[in-house]
Amino acid sequence: MELELKKARFDAYDVGGELTLTQEETAETIVPDYCPDIARIIDTEGKVYLHSRELREGKAEISGTVRVTVLYTPDGESGVRTLDFAMPFSAESDAKAMSECVVLLAETEPELLETRELNPRKVFTRCKLVTHLAGYRRTATEFCTDAEVEDKLCIEKRQEVQHTTALTHIVEKDFTFSDELDLSPGREGAAEILSSRVCSSVTESKVVGSKLILKGLFTVALLYRSPEGKCCSTSGELPFSQIMEVEGAAEGSDAAVQLQLTGTDIQVDGDHDSRKITVTLYLHATALLRQEQDVTLLCDLYSTAYDLSYDAQPLQFCDFAETLTRRQTVREVLEIGVVAESILFLSAVPSAVSVNREGDSVTLRTTVSIRALYLDEGGAALVAERNIDVSCQLELPENCRVTAHAFCAEEVQGSLGDRGIEVRFPVEFRAEAVSRKKCVCVTAAKINSETPKDLSGAPSLVLRCKGKQETLWDLAKRYNTTIATILAANELEGEDDTAEEKLLLIPRKRA
Repeated sequence: MELELKKARFDAYDVGGELTLTQEETAETIVPDYCPDIARIIDTEGKVYLHSRELREGKAEISGTVRVTVLYTPDGESGVRTLDFAMPFSAESDAKAMSECVVLLAETEPELLETRELNPRKVFTRCKLVTHLAGYRRTATEFCTDAEVEDKLCIEKRQEVQHTTALTHIVEKDFTFSDELDLSPGREGAAEILSSRVCSSVTESKVVGSKLILKGLFTVALLYRSPEGKCCSTSGELPFSQIMEVEGAAEGSDAAVQLQLTGTDIQVDGDHDSRKITVTLYLHATALLRQEQDVTLLCDLYSTAYDLSYDAQPLQFCDFAETLTRRQTVREVLEIGVVAESILFLSAVPSAVSVNREGDSVTLRTTVSIRALYLDEGGAALVAERNIDVSCQLELPENCRVTAHAFCAEEVQGSLGDRGIEVRFPVEFRAEAVSRKKCVCVTAAKINSETPKDLSGAPSLVLRCKGKQETLWDLAKRYNTTIATILAANELEGEDDTAEEKLLLIPRKRA
């Protein structure tokens, strides 16, 4: 006779593949006719814009552009000029590296970017890119929650409630943000944007109905040339909000949101006397929604009256998922060896985060590249740079998987001192910790209700203690009785009253 098992299922996403790709791109670029000759290269900056991410039969393919900005001193002129150009790139994984994956997330960052002058009208640029790929597959977990049986079958069931956090939705959206940045009254007007830096931070995310509402800030830092040819800098915060469709997501779901720039257009608005900067940002948003729930598993069963057999299989559940944010404040001095007149522009860019573990202690570490563009006593533009290690400690369960990113989302503050340029800025670590637990669950069961168990050779009463790894369920199943019978025979109220050294009367259950 087949028992009637109650079954349930839930669908979720799971990591199906992770890998890191590295590549090098080079380019020779001619200085356009409208730009003056290059006398000396001051600095090179690059922004990575991803344009496409695709999965083709288990192969991951991405493409994008590195937007390179070269700051230089023009030949025969004063001040700073800029050379701006694009370096397209593409990368792909091995075939089947992302087998069965349906969603691909990718992040590409420049590990090295340098430009040298070939002649006053041509430059050579070398860029080393590192791409981190993560593929997600859709999984369906089926499990038995209970068994419907008649009382006469004398079946005992063991059920466990398992707390799980499931990644239920991965939603993506491209959107455009536009706003204006006003130059403060005390600053020079702008004639040309020389370089820019945009950082984003999501300050609030909430699921309401079928919508995910995001709020946050874009921090924009600019280096520009005034109409008089003077180099100036400014920065500002631009608030944003966005709505994403998350059909079927439960209210209260936790949302981890990643924003990637796919393009920028920052220009001086000439209609407003060079006092306004128009900012247009093109972005790709990815939201990972996790829902906490309790599921009931049928883990074991037996009959005290008939022979019963069953099949079981191990299931994996995400029993811990947490997103943590830690902030480290950095204060460092860039030694420059000359007397500086003023600071033009400061930036701090963290590299990929390494994760090191010792038991429950986790150390997150990143290398931050600090750059300062400044003027010396003679008015020449120079760059000072330094790499520093920044780390933070977390306490997390030993068996969890940790991924992390580092951001410098706020403006870098700087001042001139006796030793050089002192910089101050916060580094924000965002870590995601996920652990999985294996549980055994019954999948099918049979009972022979035609012939009762032969218990003629079994003792009617056993006196013994629990073993170190034993539970009352183990004893009851072994000696063909029930937990309730053991508790009643020993005048105990619950299982917690059964210490290992306590002798227990274990009577066989009467039919």
